[in-house]
Amino acid sequence: MDKIANREHAVELLQQLGLKEYEAKAFVALSRLPRGTAKEISDVSEVPRTRVYDAVRVLETKGLVEIQHSNPQVFRAVAIDEAIGTLRNEYDDRVETLRQTLQGLDPAVSDEESEVTHEVWALAGEAGITSRTAQLIDEADSEVVIVLGHRNVFTDDLADRLQQARRRGVDVIIGTVSEELRDRVVEALPETKVFVSELEWLTHSALPDDDTEIGRLLLADREAILVSSFHRAASGGQTKEEAVFGRGFDNGLVAIVRRILATGLLSSAKADDD
Repeated sequence: MDKIANREHAVELLQQLGLKEYEAKAFVALSRLPRGTAKEISDVSEVPRTRVYDAVRVLETKGLVEIQHSNPQVFRAVAIDEAIGTLRNEYDDRVETLRQTLQGLDPAVSDEESEVTHEVWALAGEAGITSRTAQLIDEADSEVVIVLGHRNVFTDDLADRLQQARRRGVDVIIGTVSEELRDRVVEALPETKVFVSELEWLTHSALPDDDTEIGRLLLADREAILVSSFHRAASGGQTKEEAVFGRGFDNGLVAIVRRILATGLLSSAKADDD
């Protein structure tokens, strides 16, 4: 990434964190200067000089800029780590406020909720699938069985959540599709049951022109499942992860996955124990 693109990216990220365009550009400019007047900030950032003062005042109220009341006024940005901490705290406060606000919304339907015995939902995108995976692991009370098919699925965050589940007394069993991935998991979670899956369809398909790759297969407390796969877009672009999520002991999808795990995966774990 060249210098200009790097500056533009910084401005975009600051806008995503709540700053307006001129505020973001002024802060990026001051981050490149030891200190600066309104004219100098304008020259570096291309923010109109008359708008620099308004932008800097907002940045000052947010704790991102300091002002020296000389003639002319001189401005400087706070240290980068300090600025990041300030923005993070403000972002966290906004997210918490949003959570409380959403939880306080009046329901649009007043009918009493009935117990869900079966449900199946589709998920798309790594962020949403990773979030649902984390939720299922965090909510598990007795057992988590997870099979890792794609090398990028096993992250530090996933390892931490599985470790926390073990500390809660949850029985954690991990399957992988290769010895290499198994070694990575064992290194990160040395006290966890890890085995290489014997289910050949996890790694390749007998169907022609089927290049789908299983990403992750999760069974929590034997009543909630998540199965994801990676496939390349028709246009030949980047691979995309999609998943289905099911809950309910009587759910047919859950029952099928539970039996597959019991015959093809849990048996492998038992053999390793023996």
